[in-house]
Amino acid sequence: MKTKQFFVGLTLSALLGGGVAVGSYKLLEDEAVVSSSNQDKYPNVRYTSDMRSSNAIVPEGLNFVKAAQVSTPAVVHVMTEYSVRSADNYSNRMEPFLREFFGDGFGERAPRGPQMGSGSGVIIASNGYIVTNNHVIDKADKIEVVLDDKRKFEATLVGTDPTTDIALLKINADELPAVRYGNSDDLQIGEWVLAVGNPMNLTSTVTAGIVSAKGRNINILRTSQNDMSIESFIQTDAAVNPGNSGGALVNLNGDLVGINTAIASQTGSFAGYSFAVPSSIVSKVVDDLLKYGEVQRALLGARIQEIDAAFAKEKGIKTLNGVYLYEITENSAAEEAGLKAGDVVTAINDVNVSKTSQLLEQIARYRPGDKVKVTYIRDGKDKTANVTLKNLNNSTELVKRSNAEAVTFDGASFAPVSKQEMNKLGISGGAKISGVDKSKFRDTGMKDGFIITRIDRYQVNEPSDVEKHLKSFDGGVVYIEGVYPDGLKAYYPIGKG
Repeated sequence: MKTKQFFVGLTLSALLGGGVAVGSYKLLEDEAVVSSSNQDKYPNVRYTSDMRSSNAIVPEGLNFVKAAQVSTPAVVHVMTEYSVRSADNYSNRMEPFLREFFGDGFGERAPRGPQMGSGSGVIIASNGYIVTNNHVIDKADKIEVVLDDKRKFEATLVGTDPTTDIALLKINADELPAVRYGNSDDLQIGEWVLAVGNPMNLTSTVTAGIVSAKGRNINILRTSQNDMSIESFIQTDAAVNPGNSGGALVNLNGDLVGINTAIASQTGSFAGYSFAVPSSIVSKVVDDLLKYGEVQRALLGARIQEIDAAFAKEKGIKTLNGVYLYEITENSAAEEAGLKAGDVVTAINDVNVSKTSQLLEQIARYRPGDKVKVTYIRDGKDKTANVTLKNLNNSTELVKRSNAEAVTFDGASFAPVSKQEMNKLGISGGAKISGVDKSKFRDTGMKDGFIITRIDRYQVNEPSDVEKHLKSFDGGVVYIEGVYPDGLKAYYPIGKG
């Protein structure tokens, strides 16, 4: 009996197993049909295993060849040379008195030899204009540019803007390959981009990544104008290393959407995040430098603060998407437009701003005298104000490059200082003296090439200021302050009477 039951059970198990097998095959067959149907419907859908083959058809959106071909010839290698001197800051401060005892050579140190640096740059005009980072060429004695075709040129510095870390160079060449500006505003999070540059002296290197974030503030720009610095970086995961600074960030059309500027790293090498100045800022800075010789900074005239959950609760603010105005500057554009401390700005010209970096980026696109519509919240109600932006001096005037000319005074010649020399020495103007030995300045100990930056309490911005300020003193001793081309600061007494 037990044997009979066993065979019946075995037979039933076999039948059931066969049914399951047939059913499973049918289900797999149906799934295969569905997958085939999906591939017909969506021809770019592939199994991941298909992408491993070098013969696989790469989806059009992931083809980086065009972008690389367009952008690589327009990215250059920027090579810099610096003369380094060590100087005693304390002795420089005491110099007017100690020179009387130790002679004219007091405080000087033997040069330690030229120091080299390198970075990248982007040709933006076929007649030789090149954009790079200010920190790539900052204080350089000599700037050379090596093109993708290996030609080498000495570059002149057209102008700089430390607040955005952008500099403009010019080389004497024509018919150069140039990239065109793209619209960084159109970049989407997750969009593919390419970084092109010369990392670690590996010329014409292309890396790919995606846009990880926009409007990123990383507090890297440390300048004498730090309060004016604008950081609204494009963050990507494209591999960027030392030497990439000043290079191009391009979209898949090869259009310039940013200038690669910094990396987030604890080792000095790429660790997954890189940052670029958006092309919307780059193009405005370049345009200003070409038209005016100086960057035209428009200001709202308010101290601003980011809004987080804790701050919103403290102030009773019902939104986190905006920028808080906690102080309005007297006679500023904001005050004249009726903005008040406690207002929350939510948009500039209908472009939403939820972070301080975004507000600063939007305002930075305009010049003093331009009008913008500011949308803000006051007492829980949406309001708008038409604001006429002003400059740092609370006026709407544009600052134009001084067309200073050389002058002769008391037997010496005074020449304007070049933009490159001003950038190298960290000064904003001055007058370079020559012909000292045949002038009334010879008894001061001053040497040819000395750049006068201040006479007593007055700033010297151009050569004509020397005569104007010295003639204003009736008698006594006046101290002349300045710097030599090698960076050595000096102070000289001159008697008037």
